[in-house]
Amino acid sequence: MKKYKLEITVFLSGALTMMLELIAARVLSPYVGSSNLIWTTIIGIMLICMSLGYWFGGKIADKNKENDTRILSNFLLISAIATSLIPILEVEFIDGLSSLSDNLVLVAIICATVTFGAPSFVLATVSPIAVKIKNNSLDNIGSTSGKISSLSTIGSIFGTFFAGFVLIPNFGVRNIILGCSILLWALSVYLFNKKKKKNWFLIIVILIIIIGLNMLGKFIFNIANPDIIRDVDSEYSRIWVKEISGNEISYKTLQVDTGLESYINQETGEMGAQYLYFYDLFEYYDKDAKDTLMIGGAAYTYPMHYLRKYDNKTIDVVEIDNTMTRIAEEEFGLDNDNPNLGLITQDGRSYLNYTEKKYDSIFIDAFKGLNAPFELTTYESLQRAYNILNENGTVITNIISSIDGDESDFIKYEYSTYKAVFDDVKVYQVNTDYGYDQEQNLILVGIKGNLEINDDKEKEYSNLLANEIKDFTSDKPIVTDNYAPIGD
Repeated sequence: MKKYKLEITVFLSGALTMMLELIAARVLSPYVGSSNLIWTTIIGIMLICMSLGYWFGGKIADKNKENDTRILSNFLLISAIATSLIPILEVEFIDGLSSLSDNLVLVAIICATVTFGAPSFVLATVSPIAVKIKNNSLDNIGSTSGKISSLSTIGSIFGTFFAGFVLIPNFGVRNIILGCSILLWALSVYLFNKKKKKNWFLIIVILIIIIGLNMLGKFIFNIANPDIIRDVDSEYSRIWVKEISGNEISYKTLQVDTGLESYINQETGEMGAQYLYFYDLFEYYDKDAKDTLMIGGAAYTYPMHYLRKYDNKTIDVVEIDNTMTRIAEEEFGLDNDNPNLGLITQDGRSYLNYTEKKYDSIFIDAFKGLNAPFELTTYESLQRAYNILNENGTVITNIISSIDGDESDFIKYEYSTYKAVFDDVKVYQVNTDYGYDQEQNLILVGIKGNLEINDDKEKEYSNLLANEIKDFTSDKPIVTDNYAPIGD
């Protein structure tokens, strides 16, 4: 093992760098979201920090005339301490800064730099220093450099897959940060050659400090967020379940990234989001509708409402995140044994592409915060939805957009696309108290075939039907798989 200590260090440093990059997205997501812009920002900032670290590491390597591994040991210890500060910075810095500015990209740049810049910078110094220590001769410096770079890259590949597929969904971000901190400390001890008794005392003290910083971060988070009763990392998202009280009503909510996905009245079990009631319009537009497909489950508040209201109808729910379904069962009262409920763990677009089952109604509610998966917004996906609809069926979609103004592109693109696919299209404003230039919930209804209005339901849904925007128009082109200027 001593013979390969530098190789082991380089491999693990590469792995830890990529783990921190994935963790950065999870730590920042509840405050700035996880859109492509945010991912781009995080990756870009960490690459900048790593580039500076490579440069600085090369400078330090040239000054390390004795080829002593203690300098690597010191750098890894600094990285361990910097990593241990991440849970504290999440509460004391990221949370506070995100509440001060609406420019999420700027907030992400600053937060990624302050929180993850230092450990990324220090870990990047490992490779150039290791190259210098491993080979002080110019004869084969190229092969040594190539070997070290290859090991670092292989470590990065391992760290990416191991964190993404194993660590994050099974252990959670805070435990991974603690594990990374301890592993960096262990690598530092591994490379420190002269371990005298007084050194061991200091080594143990530093380990206690590292563990203490991680625990302090968790304690501060719990104090700052007493309403969060569950903080869960799934394969796809960071999920918060909260209990919120106001106006003598207690709600249980489910938050994914920055978006409030679902909430229910804890006393009555009724869903709180008003836009969900517009899905009930399916029985107004198609009086014979029996079988429903819903893409996007979240806390399953609407499916539970549907099952209570319609005991003679069925609903299949496609939810890509199995952890979300489990939370819906444990925290929101979902009964997965109901014979009228079908649970399908699959990507929504994939299900549309390959299912052979026909439906009378399709509901699309697959938003993740304010971001929409573009693959469910395109002409091709909607054409597939149209094909699996029975005659006179409806597709009802929740869209977050303004009606006019700078934030209206989404609804206009989608309206044009729906008009290209469906025989009739209607748009509803969920809350008429909002101005047309404000971002809000809008309901888009695509109808296949001829309307067969259920006149018996007109009075029941008169308050919803009154919110139709009858003069809505769009000058935007249709959205396709090849051209989708919307979504996350």
